[in-house]
Amino acid sequence: MHEFVRVKRLPPYVFSIVNAIKMEARRRGEDIIDLGMGNPDLPTPPHIIDKLCEAARNPRNHRYSASKGITQLRCAISEWYKRRYDVDIDPETEAVATIGAKEGFSHLMYAMVGPGDTVLCPTPAYPIHPYASILAGAEVRSIPTGKKYDFFEEMEKAYKNTWPRPKVLVLNFPHNPTTEVVTRDFFVKIVGFAKENNIIVVHDLAYADLLYDDYKAPSFLEVPGAKDVGVEFFSLTKSYSMAGWRVGFCCGNREVVGALTTIKSYLDYGMFQPIQIAAIVALRGPQDCVENMRLIHQSRRNSLIEGLNQAGWHVEPPKATMFVWAEIPDAFKNMKSLEFTKFLLRESKVAVSPGIGFGEEGDDYVRFALVENEHRIRQATRGIKKVL
Repeated sequence: MHEFVRVKRLPPYVFSIVNAIKMEARRRGEDIIDLGMGNPDLPTPPHIIDKLCEAARNPRNHRYSASKGITQLRCAISEWYKRRYDVDIDPETEAVATIGAKEGFSHLMYAMVGPGDTVLCPTPAYPIHPYASILAGAEVRSIPTGKKYDFFEEMEKAYKNTWPRPKVLVLNFPHNPTTEVVTRDFFVKIVGFAKENNIIVVHDLAYADLLYDDYKAPSFLEVPGAKDVGVEFFSLTKSYSMAGWRVGFCCGNREVVGALTTIKSYLDYGMFQPIQIAAIVALRGPQDCVENMRLIHQSRRNSLIEGLNQAGWHVEPPKATMFVWAEIPDAFKNMKSLEFTKFLLRESKVAVSPGIGFGEEGDDYVRFALVENEHRIRQATRGIKKVL
């Protein structure tokens, strides 16, 4: 058999093990409550769908589009940044539309790093954050994150102990999977560090709108000087429940945005144009749908936390994201996350994500996704209570 170099660098996909067990149980007729994958279950708002249908009927929109995104879409994201964070984005040179943030992030790493380069990345982490760099041939130096660590201190240590010096720093706050959040002051320190050490910052702001208890998530780009050192990704996936539509953006530093734009011009023709037109309506249209989704997720979070606490599993409510990051109860901790996940699936009929799938630092945790209604969430916590 042939050897595929990049595929060989990837570990076995832990989540596929859980998915296989889940599907076997469902084939046996078992009712499995799936709180594993963070796949939004709420429908895309009707006015966005209506615009997609209208645009799809126009044959002029059936041709190849622009790989960097049509002009009005880039203008709409620039307006979004100005409205939300008072950040000026030049839609021609400082913004590029991507086929979801995951595609954009992966291609950006492909553009920026290669063999001999090192990237700093949090651990645990959303898998594409470290593995995009690995697929590009670079090395990854992990920075432990979570409540037990001061991320900035750990980052400084990792930087000083790495040679040759890291080229890129990956950030993701609010954080998936740990749900950790930061303040604007954190990004002020990051910008100073990046300037001092000539490192490029790539921040994933996927959960800009899923915020709870009066917490406001800052944008990396709202800090003076941020555009000198890095870029930020945003996606319509969570805010507008448009996961399958695949609409994202990269904004900020002109050189970095230009590199991604160039790579994309060789690799794709951009999103189907009606999707881009619908995305413009999402960004420029009424935003009460975003607030409604936030409130639904906050209520789901409250139900899950309440149910887990009643089961004797004490977990702090997250201030952001669509997840709950739960440390495995002491009585079960020696099982580690994969076996504990299998145990919950088998005994309580609840599927969660094992923390080991996000990195070694996650092995004492499991991640719940808020992707079921409150009735199902309460059903899940009752099942968990019985087995704990």
